[in-house]
Amino acid sequence: MNGISPGEFNQTPADARLERRVLQVCDAAGGFIEYWGFKSVHGRIWTLLALHREPVSQSDICTILGVSRASVSTSLAQLVEFGLVRPVSAHRLAPYEAVIDVWPTITEILREREWMILESARNAIEAALEEAQLQEASGQPSAYNHERIRMLLTMTEMAQSFLKILLGIRVPKSVTGIGQWVNRARQVVDSFRS
Repeated sequence: MNGISPGEFNQTPADARLERRVLQVCDAAGGFIEYWGFKSVHGRIWTLLALHREPVSQSDICTILGVSRASVSTSLAQLVEFGLVRPVSAHRLAPYEAVIDVWPTITEILREREWMILESARNAIEAALEEAQLQEASGQPSAYNHERIRMLLTMTEMAQSFLKILLGIRVPKSVTGIGQWVNRARQVVDSFRS
């Protein structure tokens, strides 16, 4: 649900078009964040702050995004806790700005959530393989394919190795550095494709 910019009635047609496009970007980021199990409003607020030239007040965030004051207040507190936004001063009504270096937060989430899911799966697969090997050693027939259990274990270990590499990547803090990093990553991906 898109809101109205505080100065929308004083905007030029070009400003209004850009504002609508930015709100579409905020909505898309919110959908992406929601897909990963977080609240859409978190992605919408962070994106608005990241794209805005100046820090934005809570009341302007409410107006621009069309979100209630309570939702924005709660979401900002959570985003501050995650280290993704910060108030520009200690004043109660201080405007907020986005923290552009989101990689530490992303890696922490990956470490806490995805790593633990993979580790739990790996432990379960290892236990199943151990049980299958014991059954095989005792000469009892099994309904399960031991080689496929091993293959699943190998795939899980490979996923953990890939995640470990991903967690070790350090993304540059500046916007220019991030752009250069993305271009280098794109070149690496393109080289794999050819």
